Amino acid sequence: MLSNIGPVQLLIVLVIVLAIFGTKRLRTLGSDLGSAVKGFRSAVADAEKEEPAERIGDQTRDASFDNTPAEEPAKESRK
Repeated sequence: MLSNIGPVQLLIVLVIVLAIFGTKRLRTLGSDLGSAVKGFRSAVADAEKEEPAERIGDQTRDASFDNTPAEEPAKESRK
């Protein structure tokens, strides 16, 4: 379906998009998209630099189930 789109059709779509949104809005959209991609790439690079234990979390300790949210109201009602 998309293989039948030629340069003339793409130019027509570009003109329609420019007429609807305007050049200023498309420029800000492009810069916002660029900064989002830059932020995503830097976050991925930072995640790759971290040690695997830092990404997953500290698993040297077991979870503490002494004070669960379900038990808190029961303890308060006993007081």
